[in-house]
Amino acid sequence: MAHIYDAIIIGGGPAGLSAGLYASRSKMDTLLLERAKYGGQATTTEEIDNYPGSIEECTGSSLTERMRAQAERFGTSFVKDDVIDVELNEKIKKVICKKAIYEAKTVIIATGAYPRLAGFKNELELRGKGISYCATCDADFFTELNVAVVGGGDSALTEALYLTKFADSVTVIHRRDEFRGVKYLQEKILNNPKINVIYDSIVLEAKGEEILEGLNLKNVKTNEESFLEVDGCFVFVGYLPISKIFEGKVSMNDKGYILTDKDMKTNIPGVFAAGDVVEKNLRQVITAAADGAIAATAAEAYIQENE
Repeated sequence: MAHIYDAIIIGGGPAGLSAGLYASRSKMDTLLLERAKYGGQATTTEEIDNYPGSIEECTGSSLTERMRAQAERFGTSFVKDDVIDVELNEKIKKVICKKAIYEAKTVIIATGAYPRLAGFKNELELRGKGISYCATCDADFFTELNVAVVGGGDSALTEALYLTKFADSVTVIHRRDEFRGVKYLQEKILNNPKINVIYDSIVLEAKGEEILEGLNLKNVKTNEESFLEVDGCFVFVGYLPISKIFEGKVSMNDKGYILTDKDMKTNIPGVFAAGDVVEKNLRQVITAAADGAIAATAAEAYIQENE
């Protein structure tokens, strides 16, 4: 007879690790499945200083490793496996992986999301070394420096305005001749003395050995190339939720983010979601961890109500 867990958590980022901690501390038999590296998107951040209580020189990797060790200490089991399908409608849920099939009374989906890459040369090589995908996380590191923002939607314009609180100058690089963001954001951008706009242009390459030194740009109408000297580059061309295997299994919005209520419940009884894969406004380590705690607490209550 297959072992039936109280909770299976899919995803080992801050949301999943927090859910593991809270579930295990509640004496739930908990399994956390992760296909790659524990810590999720947080591990790509060189320094985290906006997580309450984070120690000096706290990195994304060191913070999430402490989270993982803490969950393990309270009894969370960890397995590296790739989830390929789920069966969620029955009372006992099945999570089908490449190596094995796991069963549980509840499932917490914490698969996260990842930033859409702009696609220029050296983007990944200099990620965390001047190239960032989160102004809220990293703006402070660029105080009194010059930064660029790649993108033209609402998030790009909002983050560009936020960056003006820290940087000396912000150059917005947009591939079209007008922004896609809402009008009031456009007006704020164009009226802010700290912001310069380069239209009709794309980034060809990020330059720098150990740290970003500047960007090679190309005008898409004239094909003219130029060099922009900047200390930081923030890419905001969208996020992609890691939710494909749950399509048709739980309710999502049109972008693929899973819909939950305030207790992180999905539309399927006994199935919860937490972190960046959920429809929400703020995607940060602290909100992911909070989601995980809420989801685990709700999962415990669900089991008690149904036994």
